[in-house]
Formats: sequence, structure tokens, C-alpha cells
Amino acid sequence: MSESSPIRLGYVGLGNIGGPMAGSLAAWTGGLTVFDLSSEAIAKVVEKGAAAAESLADLAASTDIIGICVLDDAQVRSVVAGPDGLLTTARPGTVITVHSTIAPETAVELAEQCAEHEVTLLDAPISGGAMGAASGRLAIMVGGPRAAYEKLKEPFALTADMLVHAGAEVGAGTRMKLARNLLHFISFTATTEAARLAEAAGIDITKLGKVVRHSDAVTGGAGAIMLRDTTAPVATDDPWYGILTGVRTLGEKDLTLALALGDELGVDLPLGQLALRNLAAGLGVPHLEGEPA
Repeated sequence: MSESSPIRLGYVGLGNIGGPMAGSLAAWTGGLTVFDLSSEAIAKVVEKGAAAAESLADLAASTDIIGICVLDDAQVRSVVAGPDGLLTTARPGTVITVHSTIAPETAVELAEQCAEHEVTLLDAPISGGAMGAASGRLAIMVGGPRAAYEKLKEPFALTADMLVHAGAEVGAGTRMKLARNLLHFISFTATTEAARLAEAAGIDITKLGKVVRHSDAVTGGAGAIMLRDTTAPVATDDPWYGILTGVRTLGEKDLTLALALGDELGVDLPLGQLALRNLAAGLGVPHLEGEPA
């Protein structure tokens, strides 16, 4: 990769997320080369200015930063280190970014294999889904050397409005993604619990959904409390203590009322019971001795 010539991008995997990502990257001044098993998927990105590679080896031989967005660990392994994979022709200095959500261990193993070829592999999972990819509003969480991360900033600004260096170790990006999605899908499950309670109470759950989306847009939803840099208990003289005890008080009151309604209607709310039990400690403001719970 020459400092005087523009970085050349490559992209492998042009599905629901990879296709729109590559479509945005096609505007990069250094050019984009793509590969996929679907000629139809390739054609859509070529229409936006990309070049098509005949093979993975062909792509790797002519690019400097290569994004991968395929189905699973096995496909990522095949693309990177398979008999006809990227490492067969990738030149020293090449950076490979894995956008698929894979096991952190897979990313570490592949990074070690890449290092033998003087190639840097970064795990760079994404958040925002197909909608974020289509609108250029993705968040990309990158694990690996800071110097390689810095090379991504300018080109990836075409497809993501948030690029985060999750850590200097490969695998850090994936670990951040897994924590993010733990919250995501627990909240989805909690949403189904709330819908069951509302339906049993005779409430129009589509109207409830409108209220939830409206208020979450104002308050920030669950992510609004993720502002501290530690999960340790909050000292009583910490400015956060008053804020989070207020959240605790309101949350415990409302959860208690919701659980009482569930009991009245015969609706089991296990996530609500767990939330009531764990909220105070989770916020870092457990009830003090003698303080009413």
C-alpha cells in the first residue's frame, strides 16, 4: 500500500448488509473491487461504479483494504484462508476487515494466520442492520492494532457514521458487538412480555408500540443509562448517585405496579420479576442497610 497512491478497496459478500455497504464504498476515490457468488448481487454494485473480480485471489491481488460480510465463521475462514482464499495473493500490508459476527476466537486464529503473510486482520462487526447499511448510518466496532484502524476512517465514513476502536486486541470488536446484541435481543424479549401484558389488559398493542417508539426517541431508551465507565457500585458522594437512585426509585415503583397488574390478569412476567430483583444492583445503587427496598 503506497502512501502516494489512493487506497484500493475490496469487498466480499454482497447480501442484505454487504451489498448496501459495498454500494456506498463504490464512491471511494481509490476504487472498489467486489466478489460474490451471485452475479446479480455483483451487478447491482457494479452499476454504482465498482469493478468485479473473477475470484477471491483476483480481488486480493489488486486491493489494499478488504471487507468481508458473509454468513458465518466457516465462510469467513474459507474466504480468508481457504485453498483459493484471500491469503493466496494478498500482499504484505493488506488489511482485512471482518464485518460478519463471528466468535472472537475465530478472529484471533485468522489474525494469526494473516500475520504470517504480513497481512493485518481486524474484526469489525457492524450494528444498524440492513437499514443502517442502506442509509450509511452503520456503527462499526473494530478490534485490532490502532494503526490499521486509522486506515479505515476515511473510506469507511462512506458507509458508517460511527467507527469505534473497541480495543487493540483482535476480537475486541466482536466482544463489543455481542454485548450490544445481548441488550438488543433481551429488550426484544422484554417487548414481547410488555405486549402480552397490554393485550391481556385490553390495550391496543400497535398504539402502545407508537408510544414506546416516541418516548424512546426522546429519552434514548435503554442506552440512555450507559454513560458510566464502570459497573462498580456508585459512591454516595458521586454525582451519579442521585441520578441513578432516582432511576431506581421510579423503576422499582413502575415494575411493582406492572407485576401487580400481571398477577391480576394471570399474565406471567418473568423478565419483569428479574428486572425488579436486579435493577438496583445493576444500576450500581443497591439499597443501603435499613433503606426500604
